Amino acid sequence: MKYKILKKLVAITVLTVLLPFISKAQNPFVQTHYSPDPAPMVYKNTVYAYVGDDIPGFDFYYMTKWRVLSTTDMVNWTDYGSPISLESFKWARDRAWASQCIERNGKFYWYICAQTTKNDMAIGVAVSDSPTGPFKDALGKPLITTGTWSNIDPTVSIDDDGQAYLYWGNGGLFYVKLNKDMISYSGDIVTVPLNVETFGGVRGNKSTENPNKDTFVEGPWFYKRNNIYYMMYAGMGKGGESLSYSISNSAVGPWKYQSKIMENQKTNSFTNHGGIIDYKGNSYLFYHTGLLPGGGSYGRAACVEQFTYNPDGTIPSISITTEGPKPVGELNPYNRVEAETMSWSQKCSISQNAKIGVYVSSTRLKGYTKVREVNFGNQSPKSFSASLAAGLDGGILEVRLDSVTGPIVSSILIPNTGGWEVFKTFTTQLNQEVTGKHDVYLCFNGQNITAGRELFNFDYWEFLH
Repeated sequence: MKYKILKKLVAITVLTVLLPFISKAQNPFVQTHYSPDPAPMVYKNTVYAYVGDDIPGFDFYYMTKWRVLSTTDMVNWTDYGSPISLESFKWARDRAWASQCIERNGKFYWYICAQTTKNDMAIGVAVSDSPTGPFKDALGKPLITTGTWSNIDPTVSIDDDGQAYLYWGNGGLFYVKLNKDMISYSGDIVTVPLNVETFGGVRGNKSTENPNKDTFVEGPWFYKRNNIYYMMYAGMGKGGESLSYSISNSAVGPWKYQSKIMENQKTNSFTNHGGIIDYKGNSYLFYHTGLLPGGGSYGRAACVEQFTYNPDGTIPSISITTEGPKPVGELNPYNRVEAETMSWSQKCSISQNAKIGVYVSSTRLKGYTKVREVNFGNQSPKSFSASLAAGLDGGILEVRLDSVTGPIVSSILIPNTGGWEVFKTFTTQLNQEVTGKHDVYLCFNGQNITAGRELFNFDYWEFLH
């Protein structure tokens, strides 16, 4: 009896500790899969994040595709799946590593790096008429290939005069001037000088090492802000990579080393790879950690922090948080909301097919997706509608407010719909009025469910007046 009481008290204590974390958690902002090397892009009032896709269970950086997500409020992210993969590039055979996408004249150019069939690393470029694809290889061959393994981590920016620059590098830093077509370049590949004054030194070269042990490694991120050119990069910190940066008054240097941005953080990952943007009057640093369950150096997930530049334009030291940034927008529940739009999730995954597109899959008992800053307005909706599919007995979709234990305002009993990709629309009446702003939890439940069984797939939802 004493053991049962003690066990119950421990369970209550654990839940009490976890609930505040769950309610506030925002980082990593992708929980359904590993998402290293986040590269943000702002286009038409929307932030897009282009990420990798670590495959868990390997003992090296093994990725085969890239993914894209978007947000308009910095807290709810919509997953668009994988528009490109290694199979999109006939010359690629392995290692879908870091990338960056940029828009020019209504087209989107996604610069990637991959191992070639010749067993070196090269940089390619895919093009699309949409930031979310479909993308296709623009050249049918690499854009940058030199027969080495230094051709990784491309970063691209267009200067005020229209000149575009492509930087990249591992162990060295290189750039070319892109032509206006964004898929070719003029002139030679330029090697950027690396020393203590420019980038904190060169890794492994004791004669040029920074006394602070900050040396250029990889992962450059190039951009311009208020007439200052910034080059953030992964430098060597204590036991792993830090995020550091240099500045210049020219797109091609000379560069001047500044300081570390993020160091000695408990990221559970040897590497780090960052990107910086301004959006809706705020500044944001994107990076990755290995802090998702089962994660680590080979299972990394994208995170974001809000920060403020110093008055002189320098970047402050930034620490990781679980809360992430504050919302800068609201979600309208009366428009169709894709189920893969979420601020946090547990016990589910993301799938996609040609017919449905992207949807929430692999839902399991006591899992959920959370959506923040949902504004119901002054008039309560009357019903809730959702598109769901189940190949077995299904389950129950519960709509809760403000927490996983909050009031249930609606629920849908989901039967076998005839298959896991046979989606049907279900509509139920609300059992109480809902007005104002709330966090909405879409919780996965069921009756007499065998432990670990998948419940249903989830395509979209909306509230109806």
